[in-house]
Amino acid sequence: MAEPNSVIAFYDERVLAHQPDSDAPFLPGRMERRIRQLLSSLNVPWTYPEHAGRLTAIRHLLELEPVPGLRFENGQAATQEQLARVHTSSYLEHIFELRGKNAWLDVDTTAVSPGSVDAAEVAAGTAIAAVEAVLQGRAESAFAVVRPPGHHAEPVRARGFCLFNNVAVAAAHAQAAFGCQRVMIVDWDAHHGNGTQDIFFADPGVLFFDIHRASPFYPGSGQLEDIGVGLGEGTTVNVPMPAGAGDQAYLKAFHEILVPAADWFQPDLILVSAGFDPHPFDMALNVSFEGFAAMTGILQSLARRHCQGRLVFVLEGGYHLISLSRGVRTVLDVLAGGAIPEPGVIGLSEVEAAADFHRQAFTSE
Repeated sequence: MAEPNSVIAFYDERVLAHQPDSDAPFLPGRMERRIRQLLSSLNVPWTYPEHAGRLTAIRHLLELEPVPGLRFENGQAATQEQLARVHTSSYLEHIFELRGKNAWLDVDTTAVSPGSVDAAEVAAGTAIAAVEAVLQGRAESAFAVVRPPGHHAEPVRARGFCLFNNVAVAAAHAQAAFGCQRVMIVDWDAHHGNGTQDIFFADPGVLFFDIHRASPFYPGSGQLEDIGVGLGEGTTVNVPMPAGAGDQAYLKAFHEILVPAADWFQPDLILVSAGFDPHPFDMALNVSFEGFAAMTGILQSLARRHCQGRLVFVLEGGYHLISLSRGVRTVLDVLAGGAIPEPGVIGLSEVEAAADFHRQAFTSE
């Protein structure tokens, strides 16, 4: 059993080689004209928002403001066998054929550069490395700082900047290699994890909880009524949120839906698809850094109650570099034993002091 608050951040520079080119040709060719028309209608040049600077910003902040006790380790590349647990062989063959090429894959703005397939293999493999670290007892928790993200990737299709479904590959590895019978995946990215839902929709051994901005926000899936099928009925839990939802709504969902679900499911391992685009800087929702800290604290408590603290975060979205890097550091600080600030409380004492200072000025004799 790992020491409490021991945490490893997994980071591998090979994932920086994923550098899609906005001017690359499309696959298949018939999409070229449609997408070019969409991009040309924008008032400013469109650049690929999922870029290597996301990870270098995170690493730079962690160098400027180290998290006490945090250790770093390199990642690894996933094997074809590991990827094939969640993706079809025909899909993998299609992606492998794009190694070394520049190409757009579909209308969901998913593209590859010459280094993208290698980077995606390392992203998925690094999520596996993080799972292995906690299941082997080398750390209580781990954070795979990876790209390209994964939760939109379906068994047979790349979508939403995602090639391989990193968190799903990691969950399937925990099942196949370590015998985990109950894996819980929590996805708090602003966008619904359609790929993760598809992969485990009929799997009773995976509880998938997804809180996200509701349709028609991309990708438009994740309806309240989507609860799984067959033996997996009841192990998919969607919580669609309106635009502007913030800390209070998210924490209410965690306390009143996620916690009872976890207590019922009793997971052997908890994985988190951690996107930081719910922060207001990304203009999708209104979750603060204190909100991310509070959600992390709840997940850490659940992991300690049910699975010896085994908790793994895998980076998904978040495109504003300040909120992304600060959000990741906030989570790591909580995992390493830092204090959890109460959302909505920061600034209240200062307001009360200012009110006392100004009160006499607005009081009649």
